[in-house]
Amino acid sequence: MSNEDHKIKHSRRLQQKENHINRQVAIAKENHVPVKQPHKLAKQSPMSCGNPKCVMCANPRKTFEILTIQERRLFQKEFIDD
Repeated sequence: MSNEDHKIKHSRRLQQKENHINRQVAIAKENHVPVKQPHKLAKQSPMSCGNPKCVMCANPRKTFEILTIQERRLFQKEFIDD
């Protein structure tokens, strides 16, 4: 590969990352979440507070004891087979 190909791919990666950050900042502004460090949103959702006990951030299976679709299907098959 030539240097031009590397430059194009590199610039495309940077542009994609900037677009993702801008989308996350827009989501944060829409929900009135203050953004101090926009580049932190490259790998973290603006709606995530980071607290695993928070209802919005926690795993719903652990907070609400909801079964997944696969688990429901498994239990249905067990009850039908009996």
